[in-house]
Parts: sequence; structure tokens; C-alpha cells
Amino acid sequence: MPASALWTGAALVEAMQARAIGGAPDVSGVSIDTRTLKPGDLFFAIKGDARDGHDFVAAALENGAAAAVVLESRAGEFAGKGPLFAVPDVLEAMVALGRASRARSQARIVAVTGSVGKTGTKEALRTVLSAQGATHASAASYNNHWGVPLTLARMPADSRFGVFEIGMNHAGEITPLVAMVRPHVALITTVEPVHLENLGSVEAIADAKAEIFSGLVEGGTAVINRDNPHYERLRRAAEASPAGRIVSFGEHPEADVRMTRVILHPDQSIVEATLFGEAATFRIGSPGKHVALNSLGVLGAVQALGADLALAAIALADVTPPTGRGEQIRLPAPGGEIALYDESYNANPASMRAALGVLGQAPVGLRGRRIAVLGDMLELGPEGPALHAGLAGAVMENRVDLVFAAGPLMKNLWLALPLEKRGAYAPSAAELTGAVLAALRAGDVVTVKGSNGSRTGAIVAALKSRFATNAA
Repeated sequence: MPASALWTGAALVEAMQARAIGGAPDVSGVSIDTRTLKPGDLFFAIKGDARDGHDFVAAALENGAAAAVVLESRAGEFAGKGPLFAVPDVLEAMVALGRASRARSQARIVAVTGSVGKTGTKEALRTVLSAQGATHASAASYNNHWGVPLTLARMPADSRFGVFEIGMNHAGEITPLVAMVRPHVALITTVEPVHLENLGSVEAIADAKAEIFSGLVEGGTAVINRDNPHYERLRRAAEASPAGRIVSFGEHPEADVRMTRVILHPDQSIVEATLFGEAATFRIGSPGKHVALNSLGVLGAVQALGADLALAAIALADVTPPTGRGEQIRLPAPGGEIALYDESYNANPASMRAALGVLGQAPVGLRGRRIAVLGDMLELGPEGPALHAGLAGAVMENRVDLVFAAGPLMKNLWLALPLEKRGAYAPSAAELTGAVLAALRAGDVVTVKGSNGSRTGAIVAALKSRFATNAA
């Protein structure tokens, strides 16, 4: 196999039980999106909710794809356009390739789930493990029924570590995904009231998250947040799984990885902890107590993987917030600058409180204000209105000066706030954007946060565009 090849053609035919048409070339990568496809990639023509990948096969081959995986029934449509691997089901072929990747791998594997902090924790693990060997990790939030097998299929055979994020909206979704990954370590960051609309109770959410332990290799390690109210429930699930060991983390006196003190700064945190009985102090290059607590889970997982704990603690200084999850952006404005915390990727009650906590720690400039721009938190079911109104306490505790609210659910918070805290309200993020742009001035610190469906990311884009224009 050439050094640049991820898969040989022969291995692809065997793993996917495919019929090769026009040759069986080696491939250097795996793609399901022509917008990010690189020359040499294998393109899977996945059929999604909105689009069918078969509509993009010709473009993929024209743009340098080594080959495409297509339905046997449609292979004739692409005759002469390039090499094809014909299969009965394209998604199942990608799952099969993912399983083959896991079977050939000698990497130490960790899988991460949780109501809050999955992606940030996954990225922290990527950062600290990369300092100790070739590390493969999920891109973005590729944590569902196509993201997990795609990430597996992309894993180089010589990876020393693998880091996989696994998500869910309903009970039973994690079990088949973790069965593919077969991790040596499974980490649950926390359990919070997220997806209540689909699961009905926080206890049901805990049970769904605990499915991640079912896929552990025999004798693997379960890493659990000791501070979470559902710790005992999760521990019992771990004990009933193939796990041979449980590692706990948090501020709890009995936690294996315990935070004894945290010093919070606007752009970093200093943590004093005991790591399996040994005192340690380390710096995290990302703000927020929630990030500091999740770093303890990271270190617990690192130790369980057999990696160097001291080196990992040092490498936490290189951890920065992922895009849309606390990324800090300085926007030039007349007379100074505006500090923007982009939390627009997603939201739930726990992550919303954490974001407001970071905002409360942030220093403001001369005449500056702390401003929160908040969109609806979705999938909360009947408790949604009360959970939104309940954020008023966090707004007050963190000295937020103004709240701009978008969406019918967030109106419940708007009505719960004193008049002097109300910046503006609109039914949607798009309708709120103008009021936010008009209100901001140099010295302000602004946090933008909401669920994906609330489209608060468009407000972030508008802020970047407006104030970049001002700087020109």
C-alpha cells in the first residue's frame, strides 16, 4: 500500500462486499460532501433527508475523487465517468468500512458522550493525545448514524489513539454506534435536561447516555462525572456493562480526579487538583468552570488509555474553544473593540448557564456592558417555558446588563427579567439582528447563544460583517 493510501482497492472490495467497476483504485480519504472533497478521496453517495448523494457523483469524480460508492441499481448512470464500487446500500457499505477500520486498528480508543460538553471534551482529548502520538478524532460534531462510521472509515491504520464523539436524541441510538467504535474508555461528561421532548425525563436521558458503556471492550474503563445527581444510576449501568473499572471526576471528595480549586480568567482557567491521589496544578487555555471540570474527565480518560498523565495536563494549556462553542472574537469598533463570545452552535439549560457564567467573568471596557443575545433552547418539551424563565437568576448572578431575546420560548426569560435588563425581543434571530447591531458599542462584551434551530449563528455572522466593515 502506498504511504498516502488510506485504503487499498482490494481492501475496499472486501470490506464493503462491493463490485468494482472501472478498476479498484487505492484511496487517500473518505468523503460524503463534494464541497470538502479532496483529490484521491472515496466518495460515498449517501442519501440524506434533503439530498441524494447520487446527484453529486459526477461532480465528485470530476473534482478528483478516486472512486465513488453507489447503489448497484444506479451504477449504470455513471458508466465511463470514473471508477465505482457498487453496493446494495451505500450507508451500510460505509458502516461496513468503519467496522473494518476498527478491526484492523491497534489504536487505543475513547468514546465521549454527554448532555453538554461532548465536542469540547473530544477536542481537548484530541489536543492532549496528539502530543503523545498519532491521534484520529471526529471532525466537527460527526456523532450520529453517518458521522460515526464516516469517522471510523477515515481512521488511518497507524493511529495510536482514536477519539470518537457519540450523540443521541432518542433512547437506543448510542448502542449501535458504540458497538462500531468498541472503545477502551467511555466518558460521559454530564447528564442534564436536554432532549426532554423525546425522552420525557432526566432519568431516561441518563439511561440513554449510559448506553455508551455497552460497547466497551471487555475490561474497559467507564469515566463518570461524580458531581452529577445521576452518578449512582450511571455507575450501576457501568457495573452491568463490560467495564472492568470506573473512574470518577469532579469536585466530590471521593472523585478519583478531583478539582480542589479553580481560578477563572476571561481566557483561561488555572486548576488545582488531585489526580488519583497526586497533587497537580495545570492551566487550560479556555475559560469557564464547566471546561475546567470536563478537563478532569479528559485526564481520567488519558490515564485509562495508558497515556502520560503529566504530559496531558501540560498540553491542556493548548486547548481552545471550538467554533461556535465559546470561541472568542475581537471585533474592531469605533473608539475601541467589542469582545464577542460565539456560543451559537447549540444550547440547553446547563450550557446556557455555563455561557452566562463565562460572560460574568469577562472584563468590560470603558463604558462597556455585558450583553447576552439568546435564542430558544429546543427539544425541552412541556418544561421548556419554565426552563427558559429560570435563566433569569443566572442573568442576575452574572451581572449581565442587557439581554436580547429571540424566539417564542426565550420570551419567557424576557418577561421574567426586570425592565432595565431588557435590550430587545423579537420572534426570530433574523428579526432581532438589527437591534443588536444598533445597540453594541466599543467596550461591550457580548455572548450569542441558542440552539441550532434558533439560527443565532446568523447574528454572529452579521456582527462579524458589520464590525469588520467598520474597521476597514
